[in-house]
Amino acid sequence: MAKQMNQTKSIKIAVVGDVHHQWEPEDGEALKHLGVDLVLFVGDFGNESVEVVRAVASLDIPKAAVFGNHDAWYTATDWGRSQCPYDRTQEDWVKQQLDLMGEAHVGYGKRDFPELDITVVGSRPFTWGGSEWKYADFYRDWFGVESFEESARLIAGAAADADCENVIFLGHTGPTGLGEAPEDPCGRDWKPLGGDWGDPDFAEAIDRTRTAGKHVPLVTFGHMHHKLRHIKKELRKSLSVGAEGTVYLNAASVPRIVERERSKLRNFSIVLLESGVVSEVSLVWVGDDFAVALEQILYRRAESATICS
Repeated sequence: MAKQMNQTKSIKIAVVGDVHHQWEPEDGEALKHLGVDLVLFVGDFGNESVEVVRAVASLDIPKAAVFGNHDAWYTATDWGRSQCPYDRTQEDWVKQQLDLMGEAHVGYGKRDFPELDITVVGSRPFTWGGSEWKYADFYRDWFGVESFEESARLIAGAAADADCENVIFLGHTGPTGLGEAPEDPCGRDWKPLGGDWGDPDFAEAIDRTRTAGKHVPLVTFGHMHHKLRHIKKELRKSLSVGAEGTVYLNAASVPRIVERERSKLRNFSIVLLESGVVSEVSLVWVGDDFAVALEQILYRRAESATICS
């Protein structure tokens, strides 16, 4: 009965783009004022920022999160380890972040929200993006993964275990297949310009999940900031709709908090889901009074579109 009710209920999801240390108590209040049913975090909370992750983990709203490359900034690379500000023999900030986030962390896993008839499945955590398998020692030591194929198998396996028919994929970097232009959702905007910087294992896992019969209304991610490096007069394309009806949303509007005339505006991407289908996506900026000060509609589903069930 509950599942039947949720098929007709409009579900409001907030996607929080790359945080990069910009998380305040007011963000939690803003989410409550927005009246969201679920909040998704695409990672990059900070450079292994344990305190930001602690604050996000304490958020009393249904949530799921993945970690981004900055969340292993001092651990995954030789350069990062050389810059590490703490004694790695005494502390492990990556482990602290994972422990704090607990069940809300869905990287290589899933979290069921049966009251919403949604399962959130996470892609490869701590990813940098791109078609080259990088930081092999990090992924081997932390996750026992040594290739894109093994990684895709883990992600798809989590989706196969989903209790709900509606599967939302949450990643830090998006999947391959969304375009190769620098302005595309995962397009490389640094030299040499162009190229698909998505994760091939993520794309493979999504395909396998669809083939297995699951419904995938939404794939959301960040990493590739909306502000482009090579050109200032336009922004990255943040949304794409696949032939199968899946909405792909890049939520990395960075910085996510801006100061404006002695006040602050903080952004959230809002996704409305009706009968298991994305009906609207918007980028909203919330003011100090927690009202929506600015709203940009990114997508509205045409009335004639076929409803998937």
